[in-house]
Amino acid sequence: MDIGKLNKLGKTIDEIEEGQTMSVTEAIEDDQILLYLGLTNDANPLYIQHDYAQKTIYEQPIVPSVLLMGVVTSTVSKHFPGPGSHIVNFSVNFVEAVYHYEMLTFLFEVIKVDKHKEDVTLSVEAVNTEGKRVLDAVVMVQPPMIYKEESEENNE
Repeated sequence: MDIGKLNKLGKTIDEIEEGQTMSVTEAIEDDQILLYLGLTNDANPLYIQHDYAQKTIYEQPIVPSVLLMGVVTSTVSKHFPGPGSHIVNFSVNFVEAVYHYEMLTFLFEVIKVDKHKEDVTLSVEAVNTEGKRVLDAVVMVQPPMIYKEESEENNE
C-alpha cells in the first residue's frame, strides 16, 4: 500500500563520522510538563504543586526526568541522525534537578560509528543557563536504513 511519498530521511551510517556534534537549546515550559503529566497520569506533586515542592530539598517544582529524555529522543528522531532513526539503547544520568522555565542546551557528539552493527553511539550532555551540567547520556542509535523490496528491484 502506497501512502504517499517518502519523507526525507536522516543521515545514514555512511554520512556519520566520529566527532560530529550538534547542539539544541530547549526551554522547559509548563505546557510541556502538563501534557506529560496528563498523558502518563503521573500525579507526583513534586512536578507541579508549589506548596508541596517548597517542603522538599528542591524548594520548587522540578521537571520530570523522562521529559528530559524526551528532548534527547526527539532530537535524534528529528535532527541527528534524523528521520528514520531508531534508538536501541539509552543510558542516562540526571546530575542536577531541572526547574520549570529553565533553558537547557543539549550537546550531542558522535563517539562511535560501528558499521558492522549498523549503529552509532552518541554522547549527550545538557547544561542550564548557568553552565551547570544537568544530564549526561549515552545513546545508541540505528541510523535510517532503507532496503529495496525484491518486487521493486524486479520492476526496474
